[in-house]
This record gives sequence, structure tokens and C-alpha cells, in this order.
Amino acid sequence: MSLLSVKVSQRYQIAVPTSARKRLNIQKGDRLLVDIQDGMLILLPQPKNYAQAMSGLHSDIWQGVDAQHCVNEERGAWGTSSRD
Repeated sequence: MSLLSVKVSQRYQIAVPTSARKRLNIQKGDRLLVDIQDGMLILLPQPKNYAQAMSGLHSDIWQGVDAQHCVNEERGAWGTSSRD
């Protein structure tokens, strides 16, 4: 990972370096999400379609697992209450 340097302007603006724009396919008019984690400023391209961007996320967790069985177990737990 190579670090890139940007300068903050008098209006607190920065320019996203060309290599970062190309790598993340950031175009004019795109929006970026800003996050702060452990003293770091993180910029992420904002998805144009959140449902599409999250489709298949963490699908590896369900590999080899019978999803219907998990759903049935959860539904069975709904009928159980500590107040009964």
C-alpha cells in the first residue's frame, strides 16, 4: 500500500488523487462517504444502489449451512418466552 498526500485548501477542501480516482472508479459528481476510525479519516465511494452493493455481502458465512434450518430455529424461538 502506498500512501498518497493531499493538501487541505483554505476552504477545507481536498482533491482526490488521480490514481485513487481511477482505482475506485470515482467520477465527477460522485458522492463519498466520510468515516472517522481510530483517528483516521476514511473516504468511501457512496453506492448508487445500496441493495445492489450489499447483495451477496458475507455470503461466505452461509456456505455449508442450511439457511432454512436456521430460519426455522429462529421462528421456533419466537414462541418461547421467559414470561410463560
